[in-house]
Amino acid sequence: MTVTLADVAARARVSPATVSRVLNGNYPVAASTRERVLRAVDDLDYVLNGPASSLAAATSDLVGILVNDIADPFFGIMAGAAQTQIGGPGDGSGRAGGEKLAVICNTGGSPERELTYLTLLQRQRAAAVVLTGGAVEDPAHQAAMSAKLTKLADAGTRIVFCGRPPLPEGDALVAALAFDNRGGGRRLAEHLISLGHRRIGYVAGPPERTTTRHRLEGHREALRAAGLDTAPDEADGGRSSDDQDRLTVHGPYDRRSGYEATLELLRRAPDVTAIVAANDTVALGACAAVRDQGMRIPQDISVAGFDDLPFSVDAVPALTTVRLPLFEAGARAGRLAMGKENPPPGGIATIAAELMIRGSTAAPRG
Repeated sequence: MTVTLADVAARARVSPATVSRVLNGNYPVAASTRERVLRAVDDLDYVLNGPASSLAAATSDLVGILVNDIADPFFGIMAGAAQTQIGGPGDGSGRAGGEKLAVICNTGGSPERELTYLTLLQRQRAAAVVLTGGAVEDPAHQAAMSAKLTKLADAGTRIVFCGRPPLPEGDALVAALAFDNRGGGRRLAEHLISLGHRRIGYVAGPPERTTTRHRLEGHREALRAAGLDTAPDEADGGRSSDDQDRLTVHGPYDRRSGYEATLELLRRAPDVTAIVAANDTVALGACAAVRDQGMRIPQDISVAGFDDLPFSVDAVPALTTVRLPLFEAGARAGRLAMGKENPPPGGIATIAAELMIRGSTAAPRG
């Protein structure tokens, strides 16, 4: 049943005119009253500016693209590529054809903002929503996301994940394009091990993110396979627990985190000969920290990243990293959102990661 403005008014215990004033923002309303009305709108999932009930299932020309940080090239590349498929090109006449209006929603990594944007897109009857990047691994948030996406899908909105795995309850999705972060992390660690590295530090992302967990799992799988997942003195009757937590520091996916976490790693384990960073931006911070400690890359210590962002090849030395096809994935997500491409079998596609070996990694000295 379609929720009406009168239903919201009854729930908030105000007049329909007051609800209208709050939603339109064209008349002063007491803060407490405004909060009560907005809470009622959220509780009832009221859709703003709804036409007649016979059109309740219609969608608009709006497509939402959710990103953590549009200034981060990882998200900017995917969002820009998706927009090429969503927003055009038209016929060159300036008239609207089959294209949609793509709106970038910057969540700042906040689960609450993610849900808020989905609610706003629901009220605008968005034709599609593309969610990019890793998801937060919190059961309550996952349940809230699943419920919200189901409501969007029931109203006709196409839901596409780009760069993130499906939710446990993912029936609402058109498709989930998931990067092989685990495989990429494993291949990167295998490369360092093949060069002779035995003490490898890891600058990880936020622990609650799927991307962080999958990349770190791949890294540790390679260490276990090589017998490097325990402390070096364990065979001599020393520590009986594995050493990897001491060689791992978590933090945000930014340069400052890479710098500070690398200093912490070098303090904890000055014998490390290589550092793997959660992404290329973090790797830049790691490189700066290594240099500030008077060490050379890769002669004294190797550094590697992840994602193969455009600047990674221009770093000095060029950064060994794992390439994710961000533009290709974003463009495919845009086509899926527009119904221009059929979903993959089962609705889920795993996108391969490619190891890019460059000058920032070499065999350890001695």
